[in-house]
Amino acid sequence: MTTTPYEQQAYAELQAWQKRMQRPPSWLNRLTHRVQTRLNGLLPERVHQAVTATIKHMVRGVLAGSTYITRRPLLVASLQERETLVERRIRYYRHAATVEGAATGAGGFLLGLADFPLLLGIKLKLLFDIAALYGHDVRVYPERLYLLYIFQLTFSSQHTRTVVYRRLANWDAYVKTLPPTAAEFDWRTFQQEYRDYIDLAKLAQLLPVVGAAVGAVANYQLLEQLGKTARNCYRLRWLGKQQIERMASVGKDQPTRRLQFD
Repeated sequence: MTTTPYEQQAYAELQAWQKRMQRPPSWLNRLTHRVQTRLNGLLPERVHQAVTATIKHMVRGVLAGSTYITRRPLLVASLQERETLVERRIRYYRHAATVEGAATGAGGFLLGLADFPLLLGIKLKLLFDIAALYGHDVRVYPERLYLLYIFQLTFSSQHTRTVVYRRLANWDAYVKTLPPTAAEFDWRTFQQEYRDYIDLAKLAQLLPVVGAAVGAVANYQLLEQLGKTARNCYRLRWLGKQQIERMASVGKDQPTRRLQFD
């Protein structure tokens, strides 16, 4: 089994992305994280509980609904064929998010508030489609959990991002530690990191006159970033699987270079 030129290019891009994910927080990242932590600490505990519960039920609702309307996993295709289709889905949802952001941004404060659940639904639906195109069945609980970690990896501070990346990079080992049907997920950290990440753009979207333009640009960039992160996370699994199969086909008597995915 040989590596195609496209897979070699994908692996080089994956390595560059891995370095970014494992980069230690800069002084600005650390300062921002401390400020956000302090601000969150000023909120009453009942507010944190209410927001966490709201986000948790909102995300679970989208996950449950998307499970039944997502396409079947694409089982037979090359990495290049899959990623051609993935790029099309990213463009489709990016356009939808851009239009949605412009519309809600132009609608004033009340309509602007509707942007949060609408955009959340678009993002999660994109992740479901990408998972299926890489051949993963989102009806299986660990695959839906994997989507949540991709989401968290995309919209988190560098401190949290490093921790989440390690979990995804060692996913096969981590999955073995999960209960068969459900697992604990840190919804509080999930919602706080997500809110802190998008707060500035979403607040600017509520401003009159410029709200539509800000909403369109912000949503475009958020979907673009989510698509890139998801693609690299699934490349991590795809190329890792290909490496295992390649080593098995070569045999123990013929050494082969092992790709590093951590």
